Amino acid sequence: METVILIGAILVVALIVGVGLVAGTRRRPPLAPTEGPAAPVRPLDTVELPKAPPTPEQAHAPPAESAAPPAPALEVPEPTAGRLVRLRARLARSQGLLGRSLLTLLSRDVLDEDAWEEIEDTLLTADIGVGATQEIVDRLRTRTKVAGTRSLDDVRALLREELITAVGTADRSLHTLPHPDRPAVLLVVGVNGTGKTTTCGKLARVLIADGHSVLLGAADTFRAAAADQLQTWGSRVGAPTVRGPEGADPASVAFDAVRTGTEQRVDTVLIDTAGRLHTKSGLMDELGKLKRVVEKQGPVDEVLLVLDATTGQNGVVQARVFAEVVDVTGIVLTKLDGTAKGGIVVAVQRELGVPVKLIGLGEGADDLAPFEPAAFVEALID
Repeated sequence: METVILIGAILVVALIVGVGLVAGTRRRPPLAPTEGPAAPVRPLDTVELPKAPPTPEQAHAPPAESAAPPAPALEVPEPTAGRLVRLRARLARSQGLLGRSLLTLLSRDVLDEDAWEEIEDTLLTADIGVGATQEIVDRLRTRTKVAGTRSLDDVRALLREELITAVGTADRSLHTLPHPDRPAVLLVVGVNGTGKTTTCGKLARVLIADGHSVLLGAADTFRAAAADQLQTWGSRVGAPTVRGPEGADPASVAFDAVRTGTEQRVDTVLIDTAGRLHTKSGLMDELGKLKRVVEKQGPVDEVLLVLDATTGQNGVVQARVFAEVVDVTGIVLTKLDGTAKGGIVVAVQRELGVPVKLIGLGEGADDLAPFEPAAFVEALID
């Protein structure tokens, strides 16, 4: 009897367990099918293992400095000795008409009054000026009568002598040697549009080519790009630039430039000033103030007036006003390679009693040359 009861209990338990298994199977959701092939197993040597923590020495070590890009090589300006001779062909292309016209007229078999009037007109057209033209014509009249002969070689030699006399033999050297306690100071002035800042950059190259150390002062604080432009010129040849914020007092920047040049013991400080119309009295007074402030540290050695040679006689008017304000000591004539008339060299010197010291003959970095009267005249009549 007990056996029957035990067997019945076992059957009841088995039945309950079986029913539970069937119910659980119906409630379980089907497995989601896998999409695509299984990801490949990475080899051991390609697995990125976690990095070990740094040692105390590595944690306190200074960061490694990245290699700085190499500084660009400085440019070596062309030597200034004989530079005008090398640029002679460029000058002759634009100025040769004057020489050819005069040689043709003076070589005539008969020099009557009409011929002399044509010679006079040719000289006036070349912007030589009325006074200088009259003097040249008078001397040519006398010398051709005395000489009697008018072969082409004789006329060329005669014309060469007279034009060199008209250009003059003034001292054209730049005063760029330093003083015992301070550098030489050069102030560059001029009206708007004459290429003044570019001329400053080229002049720095001229001085460095002649063995001077140069510091640039960006005292043109009104034109936003002027200081950047000047600094770019200086960086090419290793000349540092002192500049101030846009709109700063130009006199203050110029003063700082001279002081810095004295501290660094450079040979020459070259100061670029803002272009200004000679008819604006307020701006001209400001230029006079700048010069006076700079001279608190010592006299200015050179005041160079930059003139656009293509302006002709207007340049003479500009030169007269600037000379009254800042005592100009030398002229820089730019753009003589274009439509300029070479006679302006004679006219501006006669008007101011100040020599032309530099001439610009192109847009190249080394196209600024010391003025040499003989080479200039020969380019006119060659």
